Amino acid sequence: MDNKTIARTFKLCGQLMELHNENPFRSKAIASASFKIDKLPFQAAEASLEKLSEQPGIGKSTAEKVIQIITTGTFPELDELLAKTPEGILDMLKIKGLGPKKVQIIWNDLDIETVGELYYACNENRLIEAKGFGLKTQEDIKKAIEFSLANQGWFLYARVENSANTVLTQLRAALPDNQVEFTGDFRRKCEVLEQVELITDAQRNDLNAAIIALNNELKIEDQEDSISFKDENSCPFVVYTTSKENFAQNWLIRTGSEAHLELLKSSSPTIPSAPTELEIYQSLGLDYITPELREGLDEVSLAKAHNLPKLIEFEDLQGTVHNHSTYSDGVHSLKEMALYCKDALGLSYFGICDHSKTAVYANGLTEERLQQQWAEVEKLNQELAPFKIFKGIESDILSDGSLDYSDDILAQFDFVVASVHSNLKMDEEKATARLIKAIENPYTTILGHPTGRLLLSRAGYPLDFKKVIDACAANGVVIEINANPLRLDLDWRWHRYALEKGVLLSINPDAHRTEGLLDMHYGIHIARKGGLTKEKCLNAFTLEEISRFFADRKAKI
Repeated sequence: MDNKTIARTFKLCGQLMELHNENPFRSKAIASASFKIDKLPFQAAEASLEKLSEQPGIGKSTAEKVIQIITTGTFPELDELLAKTPEGILDMLKIKGLGPKKVQIIWNDLDIETVGELYYACNENRLIEAKGFGLKTQEDIKKAIEFSLANQGWFLYARVENSANTVLTQLRAALPDNQVEFTGDFRRKCEVLEQVELITDAQRNDLNAAIIALNNELKIEDQEDSISFKDENSCPFVVYTTSKENFAQNWLIRTGSEAHLELLKSSSPTIPSAPTELEIYQSLGLDYITPELREGLDEVSLAKAHNLPKLIEFEDLQGTVHNHSTYSDGVHSLKEMALYCKDALGLSYFGICDHSKTAVYANGLTEERLQQQWAEVEKLNQELAPFKIFKGIESDILSDGSLDYSDDILAQFDFVVASVHSNLKMDEEKATARLIKAIENPYTTILGHPTGRLLLSRAGYPLDFKKVIDACAANGVVIEINANPLRLDLDWRWHRYALEKGVLLSINPDAHRTEGLLDMHYGIHIARKGGLTKEKCLNAFTLEEISRFFADRKAKI
């Protein structure tokens, strides 16, 4: 064990002592010992207790701890501190720019315990209101977390999309006489991926020159049938090569999941070659299967029966619900959000859905402040007609499954999104019962981000999905596809079951700023993977249709 490793162990102990408000003189002494050990002129692991004790700034007590670290990797005082510190808090201490004092505020004041929750809070603009934080600090923390996630080897689709499109555009420009296309997980719009894959029929020398011209500083690796490299954000790219004659065949093979290819082989032991993917599918007796569906579920049987769904597109969306404003934790005002929706996106309606009163951390709305917001909604509806703002709320689902407003207040909203934001550590039985009680509340219109997951960060609480979806079907409750690229919840693998049960889905951006409304693009990707059509999507309803839907639900209460 080298001196730097020992020093880091002391540094961690000093950080934890500061985090837990231990004696400040002792925490500073531990931090000082960390510095002294790192600068020792000899290896501590090879020194005796006496020799260590003689060094300036290192007494017998510190020397004994050094010996314990060398022999066991730790010492009792550190173990005690680790035992009362959640793992997610330890991860935060590794983030550049986050010292113990800032982590303490994040943990105690904002009730955030994982890096994933912290990253999501940065996206929701929640950190700037905390003591000692500002917009620049928030953005620096966000970038540091993104760098950390990238080093884990997995990437959010949304985080690599711009870079991938840039690479594709540049390669096409450098290879004008060749085909260059996305393939693999990226083409199937998978929510997380390990690399961006492309395929081309260019000659190897031409492709290599084109990749070198991208000016990526990291190493380019030349394999037998592909060339790999990384962009400036350390995202891995793989470009596969094939002949012009077999381009469509290899494009199809490289795109489909293993399960999809196995289903195709049940129709033919080998996938034939043809000029286009459409012709390949036709030669197998199938309709063309769009890339998002090539996951090995029921897409091949549906293609054989000519019964594939006409998948929803962004242009099918008529409006957006579940959005936030400066009334709670949003960046832009209610009017700014509505105008962006109306003028920039050309939509017909906007659902304001700020946080409810239990979400104190997000400046949740008290009953009095609700009245202020409703008055502004009425005024804006007169100004912006025929564009419509619907009065909604994201009401917290409490631990017992109840919502956090009285029925008298809930009755005054046009719609209610019910979401869980706290107590995420219930077992499956309790978590499921909690959601079902909220679903059975007659005022619940939409079940928001059902599992509470944060991709690459938090798995979400365990649920009996069939029971939850069945309850939504029985109570006419819509299930949200939260389009925030960190959530994409409900998971697309459960969309088909929901649709089979007659449940409507809603592609909700959960936007906290105007540009967040564009996240509906990612919701569309995931909705298409799940087989959603515009007829089964709530916010693909026209203004007249969704107004009638909300009115009919309230009339039944």
